[in-house]
This record gives sequence, C-alpha cells and structure tokens, in this order.
Amino acid sequence: MLKSRTQHKLLIANRGEIAVRIIRACQGLGLDFVCIATREDAASGHCRLALETAGERALYRISSYHDPNEVFSVADESGATAIHPGYGFFAEDHRFARRASERSRPLVFIGPSWSVIRDLGDKINTKRLARRLNIPTIPGSDKPLYDEIEAEEIAEALFAFQADQGVLRPVVLVKASAGGGGMGIEEVNDPDKFRSTFRRIRNYAKRQFRDEGVLVEQRIFDFNHLEVQIVAERFGKNIVHFGTRNCSVQSLGRQKRIEVAPGFAPGDIRYAFDAAEVLESITNHSLNMAQEVRYDNMGTWEWIVTPNGNPFLLEVNTRIQVENGVSAVISRLPKKPCVDLISEQIRLGLGQPLGYDQADISFDGVGIEYRIIAENPDNKFAPWVGRIDRFSWTDKDWARVYTHVPLDRPYEIPTEYDPNLALAIVWGRDLREARERGGMFLDSLVLEGRNLAGDPLQSNISYLRAKTVDLLMF
Repeated sequence: MLKSRTQHKLLIANRGEIAVRIIRACQGLGLDFVCIATREDAASGHCRLALETAGERALYRISSYHDPNEVFSVADESGATAIHPGYGFFAEDHRFARRASERSRPLVFIGPSWSVIRDLGDKINTKRLARRLNIPTIPGSDKPLYDEIEAEEIAEALFAFQADQGVLRPVVLVKASAGGGGMGIEEVNDPDKFRSTFRRIRNYAKRQFRDEGVLVEQRIFDFNHLEVQIVAERFGKNIVHFGTRNCSVQSLGRQKRIEVAPGFAPGDIRYAFDAAEVLESITNHSLNMAQEVRYDNMGTWEWIVTPNGNPFLLEVNTRIQVENGVSAVISRLPKKPCVDLISEQIRLGLGQPLGYDQADISFDGVGIEYRIIAENPDNKFAPWVGRIDRFSWTDKDWARVYTHVPLDRPYEIPTEYDPNLALAIVWGRDLREARERGGMFLDSLVLEGRNLAGDPLQSNISYLRAKTVDLLMF
C-alpha cells in the first residue's frame, strides 16, 4: 500500500475492462480515484464499480474520451493529482503526457516520461537506435520517407533482395511510422502499385497521427509475434523484465486474439531452432535498449521470429498492454503469489521504488489469454452489434475473467467503441494443461443475445477454441 491515502488521487482516463482493472488496482494500493464516462458508456461496468466503491463524486460524465480539454477539466474539478491513460486514447500520446506534467496544475502521468514516449513512439527512430545497438531489425528504411521516388527505390531494392533469396512472391510493407496496433499498414506485392499505396498510407498517417512519415519494410511471412514485458522505476533505474509472451493468433487486421506466456515452449514443442536461446536473446536486447533510453515505467518490446529462429525488433509500445495479465499470471515475486502489473505500473509511476530485482522474479507454468469479442471471424472478423442477454462461465481457481459487461442485466454493446467483451486468462502447469483448461473454460462460456433484427449474437469463442489446439507452433 502507498504511504498515504490522501497523497494522490488518480484520474482513470479510459473505459471498459482496463478502467475496471485500474479501479481494482487503486483499491489495493489505497488510492483515491475518479473515473470518466460518455453517455454511451453509462451502462458499462466501470461506471457501476466506481459508483459502488467510491460514490457519485468518483464518476464524471464527458462527451468524448478523445478530448484532452475535457479530461483535464475533470482532473481540475475532482482534485486529481495523477492520471492513468490505460491503453489506447492518450496512452502513447507524448503531447498529452507532456501537457499533463507541465500544466499549471501538473498531473503525474502513469506511464513513461513524455520524451521517452516521443522517441520510442517513432518506428524509424526506434529502428535507428536498435541498429546502433546491434539489435536486429527488419530490412527496410531507417528514416522518415516523404518522397515517393525515394520510397519506391527502397521498395524496388527490397523486391530484388527477396527475389534473390528465392522468395516466389515478394512483398513489402508500407507503414505509418507513428502508427501502432496494426493501424496504418498495407502490403504491396506489385511494384506498379507501390506509389498509390505509399500515397494512401502517407495521407492516412497525416490524418490519424499528424505525421506523414512512412516506413517501407520487407514483408516476412510465417513468423511468430513475440513480446518482452519491461518494468522500470522512474528515472530509468532498476529495469527488469517479466518474461515473454506470444501473440501470433491475430485477426486479418493484425489485431491480437490470443496471447500465451512464455513466448515459446521448448520443453513441450520441438522447434527448428533453439527456442530458449531466442527467448533469452530478445529479452537481453530489450533490456539493453530500455537501459540505453533510461526507460521509466511499463513497456513492451515487440518482436517477430522467423521459422528458422531469426528475431527482428518490430516496435516498442510505451504503455501497459491489453495482454499484461497473461505475463502476470506466470510471474512470481517474494511474498506476492499474485503479481498485478497494473498495480506495479501505478506504484512505480507515482515514484515508489521497485523493491526487488531480476533475481527475485521467477516464472511458473503457462498462461493463455483469450480476447472474447462480439465479432464474426468467418466474415473478416466483422463486429457484431446488439444486446447481450446472458454472459456467464464456470468459475475455476486457474481462470481469471476481466470484463466491463454487467452479468446481472442486459447490456447493449455501444456502437461507438470496439466490441471487446472480456479477457479470460487461464493458467496451467505446462502447455498441455493450459490448453486443456483453456478448452474447458471456453466450453463453459455462455454468451447469448440478439440484435435489432432478432439475429443471435455472434462471437469469436469457436474461433478461439479451434486456435487453442496448436498454440506456440509455427
């Protein structure tokens, strides 16, 4: 628990499941908090939890989660002294973080310092830094590209390189350098279509991220998507890691659907490379870069690993991620059998010392996180909108569920936001048991509802069940 309950009041500048988890973390830390919600989110579980645990003064109505002026107005009116952006919205907006910390009534931003967010939020800057530190990166540009002729020359070189390597169908990626989470990325397999794609991504980047910078990279097929969870004190001291995770099960839009920790299972699966060595390599590279930039809160180093075991740094996410819980479920600390990385993030963000080092962190078992979403995987993961009438599951001591969906009354899914319903995290002593328990949990789920046309609710539960069988395999 933090030293004084009145020392800080935390404004939770987000919604849904992550807001619920931040409220719970504040309760565990003895922190006062305040939440925000739009009219469309009035029925969300995070609103109900805020009112039940802290009263009417803990919930403020706003018109948009995207309006910084509204958010700061709530901070001033409520007397908040710190702000947690969750993920999405302002979580990786260095301008927002700087404004929070430098305004006349400064707020402690629960995340890295704004300069770190700025520097690592730029994929090109991150690639340059990685190359300087001899960290492997994907072949391609290492500076912002604005000129389509220069970009086309790089693309032509990448097409030629892949052809020389025997790739039958060379592909390059055109990416918004300031994007993230699968946003602002297109594939090009025809050199004649490169210019039009480049222009489209450049215009998209300008609209969405206020930065026209574009990255052109080689497309690598059949890779696994791995992550390293980094945790650090303020001022870049005492940097540690909480292991790796594998996020290779994704939608067509590269949005994650299942995450597994640790990232590979060399004791259960035979790989064409030394999987333990690869995990150690990407972890060490991630720690080295974090130390170089004096990283100072929670962050994720994202990697891709090819079928022959070659790792390439993809990007750095300067925030807590949706999948933080699957890393926490396999992590152990002295006197902390249940690690909560959101609590750790808040505690460290408010200036508390880490209180442990890498030798104190151990790992046990395998965790699987399922993103339960109202969508149709058979129709390009199209979102489903309607009313949820029933949502339940069988409680097990090896499963955790985080949701903002009320379980005791119908819930209309807001059309303004994504249709994510819950996160379910399953733990097993090994991969086999984790898979078995994952299947048991998914089979126990009851999710029923109707849309305005009377059609039954669609979800990705069957898709998750099918993908569980071959997790961590290439």
